[in-house]
Amino acid sequence: MIKPKALKFGDTIGVVAPASPTLEENVEKAHKKLKDLGFKVKMGKSCYEKYGYLAGTDSLRAEDINHMFRDEEVDGIICLRGGYGTPRILELLDYDLIKKHPKVFIGYSDITALHIAITRFSRLITFHGPMVASDMLGDFNQFSKKSLFNFIMEGEYLRNIKNPPGEELKTMNPGIAEGSIIGGNLSLIADTLGTPYEIDLKGKILFIEEVGEEPYQIDRMLTQLRLAGKLKEAEGIILGDFNNCVAKSSEYDDSLTLEQVLEDIIKPMNKPTLFNLKAGHCEPVITLPFGARARLDGHKGELTLLERPVY
Repeated sequence: MIKPKALKFGDTIGVVAPASPTLEENVEKAHKKLKDLGFKVKMGKSCYEKYGYLAGTDSLRAEDINHMFRDEEVDGIICLRGGYGTPRILELLDYDLIKKHPKVFIGYSDITALHIAITRFSRLITFHGPMVASDMLGDFNQFSKKSLFNFIMEGEYLRNIKNPPGEELKTMNPGIAEGSIIGGNLSLIADTLGTPYEIDLKGKILFIEEVGEEPYQIDRMLTQLRLAGKLKEAEGIILGDFNNCVAKSSEYDDSLTLEQVLEDIIKPMNKPTLFNLKAGHCEPVITLPFGARARLDGHKGELTLLERPVY
């Protein structure tokens, strides 16, 4: 895997909106927040565009990403927010360009599709972490900031990935697994199946998070991954935050709980599995380097990086 160069304060961060738009006032707040954090900022055209539920046309959003990787003045790239739209631009990205101009790339949620594609076709380590408009406006949680900066900034770094105080990282299945981490939002992972951008889990550790989906919907998507052979391929599994994934419709008053669904589908795979890692649609939030090799210890309930994700 290709490692991006570590960032330092004073570097230029490019901001892109590959999925849904946000309010113009949030764009300006995002610009100011990154400056306050100590960076120079370049806002992409997509940050100011709106095409229905998309931040501009597919070609504009894709070119924004290509341009930021091409631009020699830009040192790292962060997504403005998620929403929906990244699967529509996968065919329009220049993966050779991205491979030749490796940079820190940060986002989560709908950005999952970009992580999977860039990791697979550009062989670049990317970062499943907070986005400017979604997570940084107002008071950017100190734990979340330290977790992000620990992996993307120059200087010493901590290899052990630990939950915020008071949140236990638990074991579902014991055992030890080693491999690069990949995954993200369950809905987007499932959406890649049967496409040229299908997630590759051979020899890898699968990370999954989700937000707002009912247990039967989680069941459907996990079953799809199981039937596609993806859960069997993975060396180990990390279950992140499942925010508000509870039964809502009266039709399922006796619904299975999320915990029962995970016990029914994930546990029988007998893969080393950790759950309750605070990464995903939550606060505080842990940043995960996708494509970097890690060691999952289901006996001790520990997750440790085996390599630094930047150089």
